[in-house]
Formats: sequence, structure tokens, C-alpha cells
Amino acid sequence: MILVDRPYVSDFLKETAREHRIPVIKTPEALALGITEGPHLLDEREAVEQLKSSSLPRLYTTSENSLGWIARNLPFSDLPGRIDLFKNKVKFRRLLEPLAPEFFFREVRWEELDKLSLEGIPLPFIIKPAVGFFSMGVHKVTQTGEWDITREKLKSEITRVADLYPKEVLDTASFIIEEDIAGEEFAVDAYFDEAGKPVILGIFHHPFASGEDVSDRVYFTSKPVVEENLEPLTRFLTTIGELTGVRCFPVHAELRRAPQGRILPIEINPMRFGGWCSTPDLTAKAYGINPYLMYFKQQRPDWGNLVKGKEGKRYCIIVLDNSTGVDGAKISAFDYDRLLTRFERPLELRKIDYKTYPVFGFVFTETSEKNRSELDWILQSDLREFISD
Repeated sequence: MILVDRPYVSDFLKETAREHRIPVIKTPEALALGITEGPHLLDEREAVEQLKSSSLPRLYTTSENSLGWIARNLPFSDLPGRIDLFKNKVKFRRLLEPLAPEFFFREVRWEELDKLSLEGIPLPFIIKPAVGFFSMGVHKVTQTGEWDITREKLKSEITRVADLYPKEVLDTASFIIEEDIAGEEFAVDAYFDEAGKPVILGIFHHPFASGEDVSDRVYFTSKPVVEENLEPLTRFLTTIGELTGVRCFPVHAELRRAPQGRILPIEINPMRFGGWCSTPDLTAKAYGINPYLMYFKQQRPDWGNLVKGKEGKRYCIIVLDNSTGVDGAKISAFDYDRLLTRFERPLELRKIDYKTYPVFGFVFTETSEKNRSELDWILQSDLREFISD
């Protein structure tokens, strides 16, 4: 069954649930997000009873906001503990210590930030909430002299967004400092099947504008991205499955792969694929498969056939995060039409309430691999040219 919550549910997921009669838990949030009455809607109490009676329930969440519902309603199951193991970055690093015992990380409380000494902390390092989401509060420090400015930026940013999400999604009481992981970054949608074996449903390269960039502006998938990473990422996720023992468990993993092939996780997000129904919906557009349905039916993609005919193409998610430096509440308009003219082949535009959330929207595109300028431009753009304030 599906548990939906704010901030967003795509039409594609709604249609999948309706057409294939996948039960959606009838929460107030589901109704507010346009999940209409129908035979696939399941009363909350009945949903809890069904989940209680199943030894391996197939549950999918669209948003980490749903994790609070699971904690409140499913304390009898092992799901809350499994979720916390992945979601809490400090606990997750401790779990993975046997794989990389030399990897540096340290937990820091909010009240310790002002008096934190950088002595003994390797540079560069990343600091982020121990429980976080969507690059909120994520900062990179490359030199000791940057710390004072970064700390104040971090505190200001956290103060602005702290009330947007429940503590199961964004908990600013604790932060993790960890060494910067070298290598190319990838995002992976996958699930662990009934036997605990990983099944990869999508692989996305995450390029950055610079070495200091930590934003989520661009993700893309292509035939080379899939072919070059499917086997090593499957092996890595097999190890994660063995360490955690999860089964019938969807995840969205963010990983770094070093030039010599070593893979280290940035984070592995539980019970969902890419946030805001992003990466799974683009996989459907790019390769013609339905990741949601494959999870519920416990099916494996035939990647060898799926990438045929995709030569020379990149399928991209453009995250229009508000990088303008202007508070969304002070922006009167965003020129989406003019933005779309900058892309070779837009596939879908999703407008988001940027006065509430720090993002203007999402654009799915198909771009020629030769067209490097398109992605280079959007990676560098602060989007100020598209706003009216």
C-alpha cells in the first residue's frame, strides 16, 4: 500500500495507484493532495490492521513526512527501527564502520556549534543535520577560515526551514561532520526484495557546478550511466542488505564512486525513491517502466534491453531550487515559460509553491549528450533572471 504526504504527489503515481488498485491509506494529507475517493482508498485503521497481519508488508511512502505516521501507527513492527537506522546519519555511519574504518565522522549538537574547535577534523569536511532532507543545512568547509561564516549561514538557514518538516524528516538538534567523499556522485532508486536482495530501478548521475557546490540542481540518467554502474552498485547494495537485514524495503541511495571503483554512501533514504516523485517518474519517461509497480509486483528491470536505442541521450531532472538570494515571499512571479526556452526538449514542468518551499519547481528534459552547454548553464545559474520581485 502507499502512504502519501506533503509536499507533493505526482499525477503519475496517482494514476498508478488508481489503475492498478494499489491501496492508498486515507489520511487527511492524501485527500488534501487530490487522492480521490475510490476502491483503492483504505481507512487508516484498516490499513494498520492489514500491515499488522502481514509478515512482509509492501509499503511505499511518497514523502519523508510520512515517517511520523509509521512511527505512531506501526510500533509493533520493525519498520520504525529500520527507518531510524537509515535516516539517522550518525547511526548509519556507525553501522558502516566495518566497511570503511578509516572514514572520519563526528556528531555535534546544535548548542555545540558556536564553540566547536576544528582541531582534529580533516579538511575539507561536510556538515549537515543528522536527520535531514533535500540538501537543507548541507555545507562544505574547505579551509579553517571559512568555518565562522559557514556556521552562521547554517544557523540562519536551519532557522528558516526548521518548521517546514516534522522532526522525523529534519531534526536540527544534532549534526554530523564527516570527511568529504571523493568521486562521482550517483543517486539510485532500488528496493530490497523478499529475500533481502537489491533490485535497482534507476541510476542517476549528480554533477556539480564546482568542488564547493552541494546543491541538488541536476540529476541525469543515460545508457552509459546505467551500464557502467549497475553491477558495482548492485554489489554495494547487496552488502547494505546483508548489514541491515531489510526486506520488501524501498530506498533512495546517494553514493560516491571513486575513480578506483570504491563506493561510499552519502546517505540512504528509507521507504521511498527520489523525493517529490522525481527520479522514479523520470525513469518511467526515459525507459518506459513503472518503478512503483515493479516494487509492488517485485519485478526486476531488464536493463540490457531497456537502454537499447537510448544512445546519445540524457534524461535530466532540473531542480529549480531558490538560489536567487531573494526570499520566496518577496518574489511576485517566476517566468517558467522563458526558462523552458533554454532547454532542448522539455518533457514536463512541475510548478511548486515557492513562497512555502525553497524551490520554484522541477523540469524533466531530454538532452543530447553533445549538448553540454545546456547543463553547464543551469548548473551555474542562480535563476535571478527569471524572477520578478
